[in-house]
Amino acid sequence: MPLSPHDMDRILDEHFRFEATDDVDGVLDTLAPDAVHDIVGYPTGPTRGRDRAREFYQRMFADLSESRVTPLKRLYGENFLIDESLWEGRAPGWPFGLDGRNRPLKFRILHVLEFTPDGQHIKREQVWMDMAAIIQQLTQE
Repeated sequence: MPLSPHDMDRILDEHFRFEATDDVDGVLDTLAPDAVHDIVGYPTGPTRGRDRAREFYQRMFADLSESRVTPLKRLYGENFLIDESLWEGRAPGWPFGLDGRNRPLKFRILHVLEFTPDGQHIKREQVWMDMAAIIQQLTQE
């Protein structure tokens, strides 16, 4: 039976809550054990499994802080969700190879998510970030 939009929202909102508190284990618990984690443009390319996703989240939580995600639009299909959100926070580290210098940062982010048939986890997370906005903000003096 397909997941309802409410069920998909619940899982993704939980995922975002764990990200907002830099809770790596919490984020990973929202992913299926063999989840495909694909941050488009990230040097590793798509990875499989929680351990490989852990590396990304540890790096991201060191580079970005005070994370707030505001959903702008969500589109639902049979066990998948497309989420357009606005990410806001600070860049104390070196996000995406750019010196953040603890500056404020804001960019749009698009998640394409597929869920496990039992509806308990994210089985595929593909993330597209507005890199033009990130580069513009972090390369200004």
